[in-house]
Amino acid sequence: MQSDPPIRRVHFLLGQYAQSHQHPSNVLIHWICVPIIVWCVLAFAWAIHPLVACLGSTVALGYYLWLSAPMAWVMAACALLGLVSLMWLPHTLPAAGVLFVLAWVFQFIGHHIEGRKPSFFDDLHFLLIGPLFLLAKLFRKARVTI
Repeated sequence: MQSDPPIRRVHFLLGQYAQSHQHPSNVLIHWICVPIIVWCVLAFAWAIHPLVACLGSTVALGYYLWLSAPMAWVMAACALLGLVSLMWLPHTLPAAGVLFVLAWVFQFIGHHIEGRKPSFFDDLHFLLIGPLFLLAKLFRKARVTI
């Protein structure tokens, strides 16, 4: 008898993340807030120094590449767009601070609606899985293999 192939790490992590992201309102909030939070983190790193933002992005993209090359390429394009926006938008730090706090407030409201704590309370690397969760939904809709 042939056994099923082992589940890939990316599928396991996305499945774990999905368990606390079932309610449509929570998912909608994540669609809005996760990209904002990612951009804010880039802006904070950029405020320290642009090289910090580029290095941090490279490390995150390395992790994404380890999980899924197609997802890593899309995340690289998103990171590039975020970094380019920071080159063109002056004085982003105050706006990023306000947006970051507001986005997290809404994230916690979404999890209150969901009735489950955020995944990163159990494991911090789920902070990196949030964007992939949304991307995986787009990949499924477009029938792109992860």
